[in-house]
Amino acid sequence: MPTGPVLLLDSASLYYRSFYALPESMTAPDGRPHNAVRGFLSTLTRLVVQYRPSAVVCCWDDDWRPAWRVDLLPSYKTHRLAAEVAAGAPLAEAAPDSLAEQAEAIGEIVIAMGLARPGAPGFEADDIIATLAASGRGSTIVVSGDRDLVQVVRPGVQVLLTVNGGMDKWPLLDDEAVVERFGVAAHSYVDLAVLRGDPSDGIPGVPGIGPKTAGALIATYGGIDGLLGAVAKGEVAKPLTPRLAGLLDEHRDLIGRMRLVASARTDAPFSSADTGPSEVRAESLASLAAAWGVRRFVDEALEALESVRAPE
Repeated sequence: MPTGPVLLLDSASLYYRSFYALPESMTAPDGRPHNAVRGFLSTLTRLVVQYRPSAVVCCWDDDWRPAWRVDLLPSYKTHRLAAEVAAGAPLAEAAPDSLAEQAEAIGEIVIAMGLARPGAPGFEADDIIATLAASGRGSTIVVSGDRDLVQVVRPGVQVLLTVNGGMDKWPLLDDEAVVERFGVAAHSYVDLAVLRGDPSDGIPGVPGIGPKTAGALIATYGGIDGLLGAVAKGEVAKPLTPRLAGLLDEHRDLIGRMRLVASARTDAPFSSADTGPSEVRAESLASLAAAWGVRRFVDEALEALESVRAPE
């Protein structure tokens, strides 16, 4: 079997990226936009061709805003909520209607292609990815545009960050590259985000602490535990000034809650059967490909995936 890395795809990140990178003038036979479907499949094909993975896992957001995270931090992702939600309906993430329909189609297509699509109620794709990355599956590459996922980087686990244009420009981050890019070790990235805040997720940060100060504090104390330990002992020395010590002490509870919310869980509940490949459902796949006008893109992806399924 192929001995390449396991690819853990942050599916939502990839289909959002495709939707906004490609024009909605790309349409299916019935006139519906298919730019996200087409872009997702093209990206999948290129990733498989480039990395020749031993497995591809399309991690899924069964719950993009879990209640337990909102209970800890009510501001969590509030800016992403749809402007209007029907009474009694679950809170929906603000997205164009054409993207929501395409996301559902992508989920059906990857299953019909025989790819694993694990998700779990009450957990985000980040939690699925972190759980799999911590499971010791061998060499692993996480593919996402979410910088928060650099927290999963460790020996054997890298993150391909889908930023800066085309795939040839996407940085593949290991421990050393994370430090070079963000100024902190991967295991300290969450602490950095907590101190400075992360507007993209509605994490406010500690009032009065900006990015530079947060980076200096984490670099000096190794993380929030060391930092708050120094505050408790009254060990105040630059960059930990008396003013900053006061702010940190005042916001201890908020810091703890933000940290729990920002940390990807490694105990997402799903079975090993949810993460392995299955047989291609040819009839269903053909129907989906025809309906969405992506037969060529499905065929190209299947051809690339033969390297994953077939012995060397």
